Amino acid sequence: MKQYGAEFFGTFWLVLGGCGSAVLAAAFPGVGIGLLGVSLAFGLTVLTMAYSVGHISGCHLNPAVSIGLWAGGRFPAGKLLPYIISQVLGGIAAAGVLYLIASGKPGFDVAGGFASNGYGVHSPGGYSLLAALVTEIVMTMMFLIIILGSTDKRAPQGFAPLAIGLGLTLIHLVSIPVTNTSVNPARSTGVALFVGDWAVSQLWLFWIAPIIGAVMGALVYRFIGEQTEASR
Repeated sequence: MKQYGAEFFGTFWLVLGGCGSAVLAAAFPGVGIGLLGVSLAFGLTVLTMAYSVGHISGCHLNPAVSIGLWAGGRFPAGKLLPYIISQVLGGIAAAGVLYLIASGKPGFDVAGGFASNGYGVHSPGGYSLLAALVTEIVMTMMFLIIILGSTDKRAPQGFAPLAIGLGLTLIHLVSIPVTNTSVNPARSTGVALFVGDWAVSQLWLFWIAPIIGAVMGALVYRFIGEQTEASR
């Protein structure tokens, strides 16, 4: 239960910090943090939680990451469902808190997107479904390679949170214009439920694509990272 609690609160922080920066601070008049600031905020949430709860739950904070770690032989199948449920609930709770905060400003309306992920007319840059699908698959694939590589026992110890946090920052820098960046079904689900309508109808892509990408990343790392007898 402590592991599930760590995943709940870790995902809560990721969604509150990342989506909160997008909703509350990205376009704040005069001092808005913009795309760069939002990207950094998402990376910092993972970095801080990795150091805080990584030793408790592994700090997945993402159903796709949990599935990818299972595919990579690093996580037991029996814990997948409880982890995913904890992550999704954490994301929904964070979106609820963010909604309470954001709705305190006159004129607030979730129709503005509420940091939801989308494609087509709901993509920040107007990118197509195919572009969104490829982006989410490839970005999540690379994220899993970063996670598996930096947490490998042969990697320098103690630096994995930095690599993972900076990796997620880079992912956001590249893909916010395309999909508003998901690579995390729990992050997408939390805010989408408050927007409803198009955000929920497009949510399928932000579950399927990250999971496909995560499994691909795990398979790639098992191929390139597995030690042979010669390398031992």
